[in-house]
Amino acid sequence: MTKVPPNLSKGDTIAIVCPSGYMPAEKAATCIKVLKEWGYKVRVGKTLGNQFHYFSGTDDERRNDLQLMLDDPTVKAILCGRGGYGMSRIIDQLDFKAFKKNPKWIIGYSDITLLQAHLYSQLKTASLHSPMAAAFNDGEFANEYIQSLRKILKGGSYKYRTAAHPFNQLGNASGELVGGNLSLLAHMTGSRSAFDFKKKILFIEDIGEYIYNVDRMMIQLERNGVFNNLSGLIIGGFTDMKDTVIPFGTTIAEVIHERVKKYPYPICFDFPVSHTRENYPLKVGVMHELKVGKGGAVLADSL
Repeated sequence: MTKVPPNLSKGDTIAIVCPSGYMPAEKAATCIKVLKEWGYKVRVGKTLGNQFHYFSGTDDERRNDLQLMLDDPTVKAILCGRGGYGMSRIIDQLDFKAFKKNPKWIIGYSDITLLQAHLYSQLKTASLHSPMAAAFNDGEFANEYIQSLRKILKGGSYKYRTAAHPFNQLGNASGELVGGNLSLLAHMTGSRSAFDFKKKILFIEDIGEYIYNVDRMMIQLERNGVFNNLSGLIIGGFTDMKDTVIPFGTTIAEVIHERVKKYPYPICFDFPVSHTRENYPLKVGVMHELKVGKGGAVLADSL
């Protein structure tokens, strides 16, 4: 059974680190302020505002910063500043012995999908696929997505609803929720970090990809048997998609539907999990119920 990290209480410490791409420190200022207003202490890692080429530091700097927060028992949650790229360069050098004794919420998405999959596959520990530090800016900390994160950290449950879609497949499903960024799911295929997808509810999303590459990644997952034994499937946002000079000829929704329509389980399209503002936090590794009906879909955690 998946271990769920403890709820946070007022006065607990949330660490902010950037284990992947570079993030200017000022972009996390609002997040730090809001977390303190929520009643938490905030510990800022050395990687926030640090830069080494594309990254928030060298591989050693990023690994050491994350390792420090994983090991520290006074840190009750780790919020990643941003994703980008870089987690796969350090994942196999991380030591999870202390984390295993004192699990804590790892919060993030995009490139952080790899870390969350690793926590599930290797440690059977839940994490939060969730908006990160920059999502608090421009008054957005008051939106329902950030406020849902606030509720979850205190131990709250959720029930998210989304509208009907012509490609939805109706039905009910239950299972542990796994998934995240499609590019990262394809990237980790065959590695020890990869999810076990059997009887799971899978969710996927992505940004900035060529349409043909989404098709290729879907085929890669299909050939690897990912879709064969799912309990249910959730298609999130695929934003800022690009096309080739000679058009691929179909939309992203059509590309995905073509790959998954033959499977018998419920499928929900256009669920609000994405690289945009519409990004509900999801408890990766936790039991969920998915109900897809004529009027839309409902996803609820089963804690």
